Amino acid sequence: MVALSKTIFKAYDIRGIIDKTLDAGIARHIGRAFGAAALAKGESSVVIGRDGRLSGPELAGALSEGLRDAGVDVIDLGMVATPMVYFGTNVLDTRSGIMVTGSHNPPDYNGFKMVLAGEAIYGDAITGLHDSIAVYDGAIAAQRGGYSTHDIRAAYLERIIGDVKLARPIKIAIDCGNGVAGAFAGELYRGMGADVVELFCEVDGTFPNHHPDPAHPENLQDLIRALQQTDAEIGLAFDGDGDRLGIVTKDGQIIFPDRQMMLFAADVLSRVPGGEILYDVKCTRHLAPYIEQHGGKPLMWKTGHSLVKAKLKETGAPLGGEMSGHIFFKERWYGFDDGMYAGARMLEILTKQQDPSALLNSLPMASSTPELHLQLQEGENFTLIDHLRANATFPTSEKINDIDGLRVEYADGFGLARSSNTTPVVVLRFEGESPEALARIQAEFKTVILAAKPDADLPF
Repeated sequence: MVALSKTIFKAYDIRGIIDKTLDAGIARHIGRAFGAAALAKGESSVVIGRDGRLSGPELAGALSEGLRDAGVDVIDLGMVATPMVYFGTNVLDTRSGIMVTGSHNPPDYNGFKMVLAGEAIYGDAITGLHDSIAVYDGAIAAQRGGYSTHDIRAAYLERIIGDVKLARPIKIAIDCGNGVAGAFAGELYRGMGADVVELFCEVDGTFPNHHPDPAHPENLQDLIRALQQTDAEIGLAFDGDGDRLGIVTKDGQIIFPDRQMMLFAADVLSRVPGGEILYDVKCTRHLAPYIEQHGGKPLMWKTGHSLVKAKLKETGAPLGGEMSGHIFFKERWYGFDDGMYAGARMLEILTKQQDPSALLNSLPMASSTPELHLQLQEGENFTLIDHLRANATFPTSEKINDIDGLRVEYADGFGLARSSNTTPVVVLRFEGESPEALARIQAEFKTVILAAKPDADLPF
């Protein structure tokens, strides 16, 4: 039995290493605690699913037992993508769900993404589960919950295929990185009328070909090669649990999610004029003007899929997105992040063009870095950001936004330093209208970070 560790209760989900910080015993405890929280919200059943990780069946089984211990009925979807559990909470007789997934983490990780009574839970609600487990007295409900299985595949695929339409036939390449999206994505896009070249769509929890994380260019090289070697027009890539999307053009350009958001925003705003479009602090400075040009209201918000979902609900915004690849459609969909659905919506837009790659490559772009990580000791990331907030000065900046760390705006770019909520890391990202602007902004950040922490091992 693994001992309960508070470290697995992260800001947006629960995540641990199998047989070190997470096992079936912990999963059962989490089920009981979540079940009690669901009952307190008036929920009597919970939908569950799991991704393709090798530890998934055992954890999902134990989670189910824990939920039933609490007196909650379990609806088990089996092996599905994370968005299919979210879909279940919208179309089945429950508004609560748990997905057993390690997302894009290495094979020995697993965890839980949770929706409680229609809300993506985060922060105190997640630490509250830990606190509930810590004081658990062994009691089991007088009447244990029931258990049933449900195949949601057809309903999920039909819902998308029935609404999202291609303007013309198109051949695409998809790379699922042996993640669980591989069990569904090919059928989805063929059902829409696309010709599909499949890469690594066999679900394999050891991820033998490359890591299932389209946020990192090294994981997109196979897809880039497939576009060079076939007559496919565009490439789509998915993370391990299918809630994030990566896009590659015919000529091998990676269209990062903040630029994808430009096309999604323009499309949504054509039907929701004046709509508010949410995006996180890591996104390009070109996104806000693009949204405004298309009649929308840009709203920058904190990073974190649960935080964006909550803000989407609060504002009624029809669309939200994160640099990491989580895209949230409320217009025509349910407001949760779904990489396969986002891919379908992108194909709907791109098939209106004879040259989809030309459209994608024409989107505004600046010199920028990927997400950079300053590795620190546990807790040091928050201390450093607090210190910078209080003391740092950026001589050539125009404005500082501190909703999530420090996003320092310049006339010709921006720099970002924010604390990760899941690992002891300060996340950095830089953008400049020229390589010289980028270098100057990075130099300014280097000065203030080293002044606060002289021994920092900067990743730039």
